[in-house]
Amino acid sequence: MLETAVVAARLAGQRAMEELRYIRKDLKNGNELVTQADPICQKLIIDRVQENFPDHGFFAEEGKGGTFFRVPPRSEEPIWWVIDPIDGTNNFANGLLCFSVSIAAMYEGRPIVGVIFDPTTDSMYTAAQDMDTQLNGSRITVSEDEIGPFSSFAVDSNINPVSNKGVGIMMERTRFRSLGSAALHLAYVAKGAMIGTYTESTKLWDIAAGVILIERAGGTVTNLEGESPFPVDIETCGADPMSLLATSKKVHSQILEIFTEK
Repeated sequence: MLETAVVAARLAGQRAMEELRYIRKDLKNGNELVTQADPICQKLIIDRVQENFPDHGFFAEEGKGGTFFRVPPRSEEPIWWVIDPIDGTNNFANGLLCFSVSIAAMYEGRPIVGVIFDPTTDSMYTAAQDMDTQLNGSRITVSEDEIGPFSSFAVDSNINPVSNKGVGIMMERTRFRSLGSAALHLAYVAKGAMIGTYTESTKLWDIAAGVILIERAGGTVTNLEGESPFPVDIETCGADPMSLLATSKKVHSQILEIFTEK
């Protein structure tokens, strides 16, 4: 499954780079950008997976009429592929070269394979159950840095630091980042480029691959109650936003306290 995910991610990423030459963008659900490349890249991924695993299920961002795409598995072991064909569509639609392809395989509500591919830098992040996280074939681990003026911390671009006290504190105490791709934020935490990231509006397809990347790289992922976001019942879940704090183990309790302090 990991090999299939890698091939599918590379195919989609390469196609996304080709589509950059003639972007057509539109509004989805009145508040999200979508381009002609999103469904094209998603189909490439699904077709590739189905060649090897025709009985697996799919849960992906781009469905008909602005809804998500869901096809239940038909196999005895219900494996779901959770797909974001272009994470960072707003960047992509405006020609900002900071986006990624995110693919996860999930079993019993938890990710067991995760791949995030950044086609602009040819960076392939991979992880699987009982395997180390890797970047282009080399093992990576989370940061050992403390919270400080030279460590980086990332959040969603739509989070208000005025109303979110924790975000405001992290802006003051770290090198604050907001890159426009939640999946890349998670990948950067996994490789130690950032000490952590927080989101409160991502969907399952944004974070499924990144969670296993961080966990297999030695990091911690919870919600603000300090609990794991998994398992998830993909058969019944929708596109509800998920809150997530993903960090190195070294600073997780400190940052969790910052975000939950009254």
